[in-house]
Amino acid sequence: MKSERKTARKDDVRQMFDSIAPKYDFLNHFLSLGIDRLWRRKAIKIIEKHEHGKILDIATGTGDMAILASKLKPEMIAGVDISSEMINFQQKKLAKRKLEHLIKPRVADGENIPFDADTFDIVMTAFGVRNFENLEKGLDEMYRVLNDKGMAVILEFSSPRKSPFKQLYNFYFTKILPRVGKVISKDMQAYTYLPDSVSTFPSGNDFIQILKDAGFKNTKCISLTFGIASIYVGKK
Repeated sequence: MKSERKTARKDDVRQMFDSIAPKYDFLNHFLSLGIDRLWRRKAIKIIEKHEHGKILDIATGTGDMAILASKLKPEMIAGVDISSEMINFQQKKLAKRKLEHLIKPRVADGENIPFDADTFDIVMTAFGVRNFENLEKGLDEMYRVLNDKGMAVILEFSSPRKSPFKQLYNFYFTKILPRVGKVISKDMQAYTYLPDSVSTFPSGNDFIQILKDAGFKNTKCISLTFGIASIYVGKK
């Protein structure tokens, strides 16, 4: 039996990410042993093979995906995130790298994207759709702002299914990660919410079906690192 997907209220998610923004990049890399960097690069390689003049980064956070995508030399990269503190940290990173002219992040809701329909060649997000209050609405918005040849690339956590890696991963994810995250970020909620939200989020074929229901075609799922994460691709 599938468990009911746990969602957090939008204000709670905003406050949580505002709270952990100062330590977000460090914790991402530290707690994943740096593997999250490899996952993002794989997603960018997929984008590289597609028309990518105009890119939108949903749940852009501190800008890791947008900064990687800048190496593809697109015309522009827009970013939206509901956390003003995450956007503040991204802007500092962009200034340091002299990328303010190319990457334009703003505080906005990924479920109500402030761009016209048919605007972007690529809509991408890393670890963002799991935090949508209304997943279907968020995916509908991603579909709306893509042009008629556009593509969505979604990097998200998933749950390993094969033993013994499944058991080892679950122990680390539910016992070790929340404690380390609390010590470093001083926010226990964020790193208990993470495993809870991952465990109930639809992954694999379940998420592919949701993408199809939103109108996406030529969908596929690419499993990463024994199923810890997945890249989902769908075209308009």
